[in-house]
Amino acid sequence: MPGGSVISFNCVDSSLSSLKNCQSYINTGMDIATNVALDLVQNHNDEEEVNYMESVMLEYAAMDRKLSHYMQAVEDTVHQIKRDKPENIPDLKDLVKEKFTALERKNNDSDLRRNEKYIHFMEQLKRMREQFGLQSATDANEALEQIDEDIEVTQSQMNFICPITQMKMRKPVQNKVCGHTYEEEAILKIIQRREHQKKKACCPKIGCSHLDVKRSDLVPDEVLKRAIDSQNKQSRPML
Repeated sequence: MPGGSVISFNCVDSSLSSLKNCQSYINTGMDIATNVALDLVQNHNDEEEVNYMESVMLEYAAMDRKLSHYMQAVEDTVHQIKRDKPENIPDLKDLVKEKFTALERKNNDSDLRRNEKYIHFMEQLKRMREQFGLQSATDANEALEQIDEDIEVTQSQMNFICPITQMKMRKPVQNKVCGHTYEEEAILKIIQRREHQKKKACCPKIGCSHLDVKRSDLVPDEVLKRAIDSQNKQSRPML
């Protein structure tokens, strides 16, 4: 821009990169909190302790939302300046703060419960409670019908088998889109091979209509992994 000021965004890009690292730390913290909660259920600990882990997850979700809003405010500010090309260098700090505040005003407690990691936490917790015959107060009315034990065992054993390798899974991951579970290494190999072919990876589960499986769709299925590990221990011959 003739006569205008040239603004370098290198330091901004570096700061955004650092913030994304912070976001990964939050995600790791939420993964740890999920595993702790599952351990508590598995060991039949006090429900109050499990509920505390849920409050920890919500705190992490709040941190993640705040960080996401700040990153969005920075990115929106940079986009605005690049678009408008002002003659004078604006106060970037004030612009970012203004946009960040506007985003934070829209905050709602229900937003935290829509956090992807929190949703996964609650789903895994519910499945773990069902596996050990435990129910929270909200789940009690949902399980009035008794399921035949033999059918339940047969179904759980079938779920242990990867649809790709046809072997019992060791590190199962669940597809968030279609809900199917696979051995992590096997599904990642399929995705990588299709990427090299510049094609989309279809869900390998027979009958599934999901035609674009991505790495970002996959989340660890901790409940299933624990069930598999438990069965493996029970099936080991006694020395």
